[in-house]
Amino acid sequence: MNDTMQQPGFGQRLRRAWRHFNSGAGEARRAFPDATLDAIAAAIDAGERTHRGEVRLIVEKALPFEDAWDGVTNRQRALALFADHGVWDTEDNCGVLIYVNLAEHKVDIVADRGIDRKIDRATWQAVCSTMTDGFRRERFHDATLAAIAQVNDLLRQHFPADGERPNELPDRPVIL
Repeated sequence: MNDTMQQPGFGQRLRRAWRHFNSGAGEARRAFPDATLDAIAAAIDAGERTHRGEVRLIVEKALPFEDAWDGVTNRQRALALFADHGVWDTEDNCGVLIYVNLAEHKVDIVADRGIDRKIDRATWQAVCSTMTDGFRRERFHDATLAAIAQVNDLLRQHFPADGERPNELPDRPVIL
């Protein structure tokens, strides 16, 4: 931490931790019911047939209380889940994690090094904005499918399919 950054005060840390603690699984299921999860899995599967990337969506209803209290950022959590779920461990280094934090209505994308060299942060931020803009209107299904389409288009452009290949990561989203 540099000298210009300050730790959040006790009240701010408590409010954030409480918001995460009070977020329930019901919110995640309302935002991402089974029909939406099925549609997302189908969109990921269809896209992966056209490019060499591996796309993984993880939706977390809330950070673990300790992480929220300790100030773990959305990006830090996304990086941890990228590692924990093996998104980094693909043959062509072409894994992409889309991480959704429902308690804070934040989205982060982590791309493996093979992709990160070709697609800049601003482009990924535009995909995140597609989702967060839709989430503000409670259009989780449509916004997520639109973002998956954007990711598939980017991967098709930079990493087109070069024949049959195994599916290295599950296509069904993970709800934590």
